[in-house]
Amino acid sequence: MRYNIFILSLKGMKRMRIRAVIWDLDGTLLDTLDDLAASINWALAQSGLPPRTTPEVRAFVGDGVAKLVERALPDGARDARFDAVYAAFVRHYGAHDQDHTRPYPGVTALLDALCARGVRHAIVSNKIDFAVRDLSRAYFGERIAAAVGDDPSRRRKPAPDGVLEAMRRLDARAEETVYVGDSEVDVRTARNAGVTGVAVSWGFRDEATLRAAGATRVCATPEALLEEIESL
Repeated sequence: MRYNIFILSLKGMKRMRIRAVIWDLDGTLLDTLDDLAASINWALAQSGLPPRTTPEVRAFVGDGVAKLVERALPDGARDARFDAVYAAFVRHYGAHDQDHTRPYPGVTALLDALCARGVRHAIVSNKIDFAVRDLSRAYFGERIAAAVGDDPSRRRKPAPDGVLEAMRRLDARAEETVYVGDSEVDVRTARNAGVTGVAVSWGFRDEATLRAAGATRVCATPEALLEEIESL
């Protein structure tokens, strides 16, 4: 009922200047933490390594699979088991990326409300490209016009490449685009892409961490995020 009321309250919303919202995926649109933790711990177990805690995995994510594996291994990128753990993670996550993953409460309603106002959406993530496309399609369908993941042809966030590619696909200009994410990487990505950045604190990082990374706009709920986007 809460989010039905949220949608109804948007009927009188003024027309917004923002025409495109580009979203991070993990920790922003989707709560993927349990599936990420399960897959990295399965991959570690295949090499005889102990599991990582969920809070540890929360701190490890945000820079792509290679960094997740590096941070989970005792000797990081130099660990002789890196390639085996990486391959095992990709194999397991590809089969189990929707076991426990769900949209954060209110996110789908927010997307629908913005779509109704003519705002177009894209995802830009450091997650493996096939997983970004699969998750976008499974959870958001036609709401998301473009899904851009980690691909060898582009630099990962915080480089602006993915955001610029999403803007190209959306035919959006920088001045009418907002980038929304939940991590320090996302704060830097928006700055590097030359677009307005808004951070959310319902995901993998708290407000203090986001502010320390340079975020000037931080929202704790989808309702607050709507108000922030409307005010731009």
